[in-house]
Amino acid sequence: MQSIADNVYIEDHYLGVTLGVIQQARGLIQIDAPPSPEDSRSWRAALMSLSGGPERVLLMLDAHPDRSLGARSMECAVIAQEKTAQVFRTRPTTFKAQGTETGADWETIPGLGTVRWTAPEISFGAQMALHWDESPVILEHHPGPTIGAMWVLLREEKVTIVGDLVTKNQPPFLAHADLPAWIEALNHLMSPEFRGFTVVSGRGGTVSTANIKAQADLMKKIHERLEKLARRGSSPDATEKLVEVFLGGFKSSAARHKQYAQRLRYGLRHYYARHYRMGSAAEE
Repeated sequence: MQSIADNVYIEDHYLGVTLGVIQQARGLIQIDAPPSPEDSRSWRAALMSLSGGPERVLLMLDAHPDRSLGARSMECAVIAQEKTAQVFRTRPTTFKAQGTETGADWETIPGLGTVRWTAPEISFGAQMALHWDESPVILEHHPGPTIGAMWVLLREEKVTIVGDLVTKNQPPFLAHADLPAWIEALNHLMSPEFRGFTVVSGRGGTVSTANIKAQADLMKKIHERLEKLARRGSSPDATEKLVEVFLGGFKSSAARHKQYAQRLRYGLRHYYARHYRMGSAAEE
């Protein structure tokens, strides 16, 4: 567990997303959960070493399985943005580890089996504040990676946790994205408002201004190439040619290379079908 500010910690050891916890007088505000049941138990045990009040709450930055599968194991109330909560209302009550490969980390967990989802009990629209201590924890809606993506802001500590907005050293998830909104959110993160902030990615821990700019450049290039395919009237199959183009910017092991290629393949195809080919999107 790494301390990034007074009473603010992150953990990047577990498979899946970067976890966070904010230690306050009323209790612990946890950010995301590991997808593996074993890792969730280990993370809960690690949190017992932190002092603070008796209350516990889990902030779910979006509905991606890598960060939401383990929510039930954390045994506390879940807060998410309203659009994320709506996703859970349309999902089956149980999750089965089978089906299409999306290039997510949970797909590499052996013997995951069937998992019961935990839907958020509390949701919000544009913004919500948790006053568990003198320093409020602000939750803000910033769509882009998903329609219900949110950030966690600690203005006094100058920390912001931005989920999948920035994916450090790995390709982004595109299937449920809104690329113009994603680019807008990245530009907002690079504005003077966040000068001097420690920015935490949901995949890769703390990120630099250079990392954020590189992410913005990548998202712009992806959007431009998809727009170009759309102007040509290309089918979703044409996105296959873009996989290696964008994968070349990431250094990874052979196993990760295959996973990341599938992540881009699935994401590019589904994004293109959903945004540019509505008939194809229905088929998907």
